[in-house]
Amino acid sequence: MTNPYVPILVMMAVAALMAAGGLAASAVVGPKRYNRVKVANYECGIEPTPRAASSGRFPVKYYLVAMTFIIFDIEVVFLYPWAVAFTELAVFGLVAMLAFIILITVPFVYEWRRGGLEWD
Repeated sequence: MTNPYVPILVMMAVAALMAAGGLAASAVVGPKRYNRVKVANYECGIEPTPRAASSGRFPVKYYLVAMTFIIFDIEVVFLYPWAVAFTELAVFGLVAMLAFIILITVPFVYEWRRGGLEWD
């Protein structure tokens, strides 16, 4: 009788080899022509302001929007299976989901206070 984790480990090893192989192939085959435009800061298609171009920093607003998407995406992914199996999970499922919703509320409140939900 074989170990049931062997296929998973083999799949992980193959995935790691393919990822490393893809990176190595792109480094070898890819063009190496760098110019001033390629290495310049990119701010969503808008020309960078002089201050941002010199300091190399982006406004936090871009990252807050990304964080909003990740927070709500993860929340929905976990709420669908919970809603489907709600009756079988009973009180344990309710407590676990309440804990999850409380934990997911922390970054939501943080982002709200930082102004990530204000669309100027």
